[in-house]
Amino acid sequence: MPPSPPTEPGAATEAPLGRNGAGAPVPSTARPTGEAARELSTRSRRLPLRTIALGAIGSLLLLAGSFGGAGVLVHDPILGSGPLSAMRYGHGRDLALAVLYTGFGVLVWAWVRLGRGVLAELVDARGVLAATAAWIAPMLITPPLFTRDVYSYLGQGLLALHGIDPYAVGPSTLTGPIPDNVHPTWQTTPAPYGPLFMGIAKGVILIAGDGMISSVIVMRLVLLCGLVLLIFALPGLVRELGGRLPVALWLVAASPMTVVHLVGGPHNDMLMIGLLAMGTLLMLRGRHKSGIALVTLAMAIKATAGVALPFLVWIWAARLPGNRWQRLLRAGTASVAIFVPVFAACMALAKVGFGWLPALSAPGMIVNYLSAPTGIGQAVHGLVSLFVEVDRGPFVEVGRTLGSLALAGVLVWQWWRAQDGGTTAVRRAAIALLAAALLSPVVLPWYLTWSVALGCALRWTPRALSYVVGASVVLVLAYYPDGEQAMYNWPFVAVGVAAAVLAALSLVRFDPLGLNRFRGGPGPEEPPEQGGADREPDGGRTAQVPQVTQVDVIAPPERRSPAPDSAP
Repeated sequence: MPPSPPTEPGAATEAPLGRNGAGAPVPSTARPTGEAARELSTRSRRLPLRTIALGAIGSLLLLAGSFGGAGVLVHDPILGSGPLSAMRYGHGRDLALAVLYTGFGVLVWAWVRLGRGVLAELVDARGVLAATAAWIAPMLITPPLFTRDVYSYLGQGLLALHGIDPYAVGPSTLTGPIPDNVHPTWQTTPAPYGPLFMGIAKGVILIAGDGMISSVIVMRLVLLCGLVLLIFALPGLVRELGGRLPVALWLVAASPMTVVHLVGGPHNDMLMIGLLAMGTLLMLRGRHKSGIALVTLAMAIKATAGVALPFLVWIWAARLPGNRWQRLLRAGTASVAIFVPVFAACMALAKVGFGWLPALSAPGMIVNYLSAPTGIGQAVHGLVSLFVEVDRGPFVEVGRTLGSLALAGVLVWQWWRAQDGGTTAVRRAAIALLAAALLSPVVLPWYLTWSVALGCALRWTPRALSYVVGASVVLVLAYYPDGEQAMYNWPFVAVGVAAAVLAALSLVRFDPLGLNRFRGGPGPEEPPEQGGADREPDGGRTAQVPQVTQVDVIAPPERRSPAPDSAP
């Protein structure tokens, strides 16, 4: 999340993005005027075609490699026999994985280039949307990437369609191609999702039948509606929360986390955050009843959206007359009066009961250090086991218990600080969603999209954006393309962390590895006349923003002009 602005005069902080894209005030003499300003405005409206094409190539490579390296079917009707079946075994699979990881690297490269253009104000929202569409299109027909969760969704929908309670048993209760492709971990696990999603999964099976390929594609298209909702909500959220639309779209729509995990996966989190974002926008615009109803639907997809509901109540309460507690009581009562019938309608339509509540603990069987409490428990166990052989379970449980207590404290504290309503409540809700992702007993990479869905509309500094870039890369690489976790393959983890650091630095520094010197260009202490990076007063230790010529914005040849000395 972006850091809060200082409240004391003279408090030091990194300035948020401003008109010049770098966040620092620009002297009037440095601002382009007249013809130069019109030239810059024209250039900023052009599409970064080469960057879009680069990302599209990355997505196509991901598509090509996915047929052998991703979450492929147990019995694939296309690749199960014939020459292409070699992609699934031995050296053929190794080659497919190499192509897939190359595609991911190219996609990240394109995303960082696009981000540099956004920071320099050379790429607008239209350019980011064009890139998003081009990069997502190949993902619509890939086998599941870096996960097999979609097969679990289909298996749970199949249970509901047969009149079996998906909150009581797992997909292994049935037989057929859908249960056969569910990951072994979830074969006997009840569904941890809300009743609305169970109804959606049932509808997908009704439309696509038990054909695995068609079912995955239909599910992906249905969940993609969440991304569409999010994109439609962002302009309004940005206006309300003070951010920049190109930055918000770049963060949450064009991100590899969205392209690879939410769409390539796919994951139902995409539908949840779309409803959450739209409901939050309605609340900020005074349409409180509709906003609470939409966020209730988001919770009926995945319970996590319920974390934001108490914060949205403050938005409603802040606009009512009376003292604090009177306003809170009135807004809270009205919110409950909307929540109950909407959620009950979802349960009635899906024909399921309250079994989803105890099933929420189902993911707890996953143990990995992405969850801070779980990781602490594992670390303590590792130290103790150096001296005595003990079971890991109690250490993990104690860590998770302490983490849950810490999470409860964070949520209560953030909620209390949100009583002014408005943008303060939204910012606190985003922090709460981030805490819910990090301090939960189980954390999966795409959980970090919960907070970004709201936080992307806030003001961001270039340095904070670079942290998001690094986190996005390392989190995608926390799992193998077939959905198995890679977090304990330490050489692989080291490579992933190095790639994440390089991507993060590349957003804010020109040529972070200093490779330009080998081509005869100036070194890092002597930026090139065009295409260099603005130097901060501290000698370059803080975030830097790329110059105009570092982005491939297409402009007519006769109108091209040298980049100004300072970034626009």
